Amino acid sequence: MIGGLTTLLLCQLGGEVIARALHLPVPGPVLGMVLLFAGLLLRDRLRDDGAEPEAPGLPGLGQTADTLLRHLGLLFVPAGVGVVVYLPQMARDWAPLSLAVLAGTLAGIAFTGRLAEWLMRRHGR
Repeated sequence: MIGGLTTLLLCQLGGEVIARALHLPVPGPVLGMVLLFAGLLLRDRLRDDGAEPEAPGLPGLGQTADTLLRHLGLLFVPAGVGVVVYLPQMARDWAPLSLAVLAGTLAGIAFTGRLAEWLMRRHGR
């Protein structure tokens, strides 16, 4: 589990370094997830023996992910505290916030649907 957690934190660190060095408007953890995804894809492509890995992911990554998912509720505590702290500002600006949440949700659903259509056509389903 230490190896998996180290891998996750190194990917996040790499994302932070890239985001700050290149002054990108993307959060470092998002770039870290892209790095992790690319690393997993490369690892699978470089595997030349054709054998399936014993467990998906890097060593200990599956166990670490399962543990983090089991305790996912704890990660919502900082968001809840943020809502409580900024409640007066959110009450004052409820209309633009509501519009942003609604528009973002609809855009996310539309994008996901289009992407799913494209992927299904591409794979002949």
